[in-house]
Amino acid sequence: MTTPHPAERSRNGRGWFERLAEEASNFTSSMVFYGLCLALVAAFIAIHVAGLALGWQLFIGDVMTSVNLLLLALLKNSERRAEHAIQRKLDSIAAALLAQKEGEAGQAHEDLRKAIRMEEKL
Repeated sequence: MTTPHPAERSRNGRGWFERLAEEASNFTSSMVFYGLCLALVAAFIAIHVAGLALGWQLFIGDVMTSVNLLLLALLKNSERRAEHAIQRKLDSIAAALLAQKEGEAGQAHEDLRKAIRMEEKL
């Protein structure tokens, strides 16, 4: 038995991780996050220029690495959910076009209607 992908686990709404990933995606595209990243890079440069102890240099490098890994996990989840929603929309469009060609558009049109704004539900 295979474990479903995190983007496919919560069919009845978003779980806590999906909500966290979405909020992280929104936050990382803000000017506030950009400012925090600039401050972190400036601190990295300042520590090296000031010639502080190796412990401080390692600490700031570890902080940057930790932020990077957390963002990677959160943003990858958000990206995967968006890809899943796009694929389901494409499937609905293809089914609607096929059903329309075959003269059985009822259910396919309903599926296509449900696919609208699907990325907000996943």
